[in-house]
Amino acid sequence: MKCISVYTRDFALFSDIYEQIIEASPGENEELVIEGVTVSGAGDVPEQYIERMRIKPEVVVMKEKERNVTILQHGDVFEICLPVVEAV
Repeated sequence: MKCISVYTRDFALFSDIYEQIIEASPGENEELVIEGVTVSGAGDVPEQYIERMRIKPEVVVMKEKERNVTILQHGDVFEICLPVVEAV
């Protein structure tokens, strides 16, 4: 899964810029600023990462079923985990 880190703890702001983040989809180690919020391509994470994070009490896990996106919130960071679509 591809992971994008969003450095804010403000859920309302995150929600407002979520679609822009998905559209911008920064590459690995690429950093963008969207409406004053730093967004960074964190590379690929294994499926097990989400499972490990899910059991931590300080982590909030959200799921966008339509696009199969998992969002993790912990501390001052949101992590958007997107499925990787492989070309045939």
